[in-house]
Amino acid sequence: MAGILGVLFPLIGTGCTIESAPEPGVESQTTDTSMVSQQQSIRVMPLGDSITDGYNVPGGYRINLWAALEERGDRIEFVGSQENGPPELPDRNHQGHSGWRIDELHRRVGDWLETAEPDVILLLIGTNDIVQGYSLDTAPARLNALIDELFHHRPQAQIFVGSIPPIDEADLNARVEAYNQAIAQNIQARQSQGDRLTFVDLYSGLTPEDLADGIHPNRQGHDKIAQMWYEAWTQHH
Repeated sequence: MAGILGVLFPLIGTGCTIESAPEPGVESQTTDTSMVSQQQSIRVMPLGDSITDGYNVPGGYRINLWAALEERGDRIEFVGSQENGPPELPDRNHQGHSGWRIDELHRRVGDWLETAEPDVILLLIGTNDIVQGYSLDTAPARLNALIDELFHHRPQAQIFVGSIPPIDEADLNARVEAYNQAIAQNIQARQSQGDRLTFVDLYSGLTPEDLADGIHPNRQGHDKIAQMWYEAWTQHH
């Protein structure tokens, strides 16, 4: 952990809130407003499959991402109906479901969004569609429909969409690359129409050495994913 945090934290600056000195006669009002502002957290939903859940590494990328954003001064709250992680991760909620495909996530996500009310969604899904060979030609369209569902319930949310990590098997990885290329193009088209979407190229930042079993990231891989989410976050917050 120390290695990746050494990479993350030099990028970290001060928080975004700057308080001005109160003018005479309005100190009480200014202080009260400031306290309310400071108490408001950005509600972040990590959404996806076993990679979000932290298969092999309970807490997964959420461990380092939380630490980096906290050190930066951002007040965030992870939200979701699932919970796991180590003691160094104080907020362990997420919406990662091991083994789930895009369509399975789509069928349930509305209820989760209405309950958790996230401001930011970190979406990473599609690996199980690839591994199962499930209607691969329409996988990018299914992701598009899932994103529509997210915006339907949370129209003002900022959605970060990650490309799925490599798979250490040539034929499967070729499918991964085709899927990632297609979703990147779809997201670029939606951005041009004004959608609050950001594509995060997680694939290019990982190698087979970052995988525990050829599919799921090991701790080093999760730390790299945390760094890439963090760098995308700092461009928008």
